[in-house]
Amino acid sequence: MARLPAVFVSHGSPMLALGGGDTGAAWRGLSAGLPRPRAVVVASAHWLTSAPAVGAAPQPETIHDFGGFPDPLFQIQYPAPGEPAVARRAAELLAAAGFEVHGVERGLDHGVWVPLREFYPQADVPVVPLALQPRLGPEHHYRLGRALQALRAEDVLVLGSGSLTHNLHEVRFEESGEVAPYVAEFQHWFAERLAEGDIEALLDYRRRAPQAARAHPTEEHLLPLFVALGAAGEGSVADRRFGGVTHEVLAMDVYQFTEPAMATAMA
Repeated sequence: MARLPAVFVSHGSPMLALGGGDTGAAWRGLSAGLPRPRAVVVASAHWLTSAPAVGAAPQPETIHDFGGFPDPLFQIQYPAPGEPAVARRAAELLAAAGFEVHGVERGLDHGVWVPLREFYPQADVPVVPLALQPRLGPEHHYRLGRALQALRAEDVLVLGSGSLTHNLHEVRFEESGEVAPYVAEFQHWFAERLAEGDIEALLDYRRRAPQAARAHPTEEHLLPLFVALGAAGEGSVADRRFGGVTHEVLAMDVYQFTEPAMATAMA
């Protein structure tokens, strides 16, 4: 049975929901090339727990988990249904891999609904959120993704939503078009390691990548990438679909991870 790819998106500011620009166009282009999934399991940087959890709500609410933005942003609803059967299946796979996992009633935070409004604007593809454990690091999240690989053969898209760089202390809200040198260096290092399939280096990025602590003062926005990478499986091909930077320091990279045969067919 053909497997769906796994995907990582950098979701950026909630303001992208009011005008996605080049990032939104990249999301739309990627989704247009994918088979329509039965459901999407989304690991978002904005759902953080101490232990693995999946969202089992049959009709998850739209969570506006931010402040200080224009009123129209708070009026947006993304009424995609949940899919409790997929949530149960994800929990079973995680439990079989040795994780203690909980099913909870969870809505869709902006790390989920901002990109999915571009992927599936009709909100007609069911969504299952997946929590991150920010204290447990890349290897834990890579193993989470590995545990969920089977979903890709069951018409379920595994999506990690975070940011390739995420230092809000250095954000420049006026768009200058400039890119901080350390951000470009970090992007380049990740692109090379992903192209080489160097999982060992990627999991050890905190020590090996240039200016890793500056690119990510905290790790939660990079951890979704490791979930997607794990779900793609060993030997997967990383297709960098977008590499723009907003506000000088937010790298908006988008990656699609496919098996070698799939990558050839999609080329």
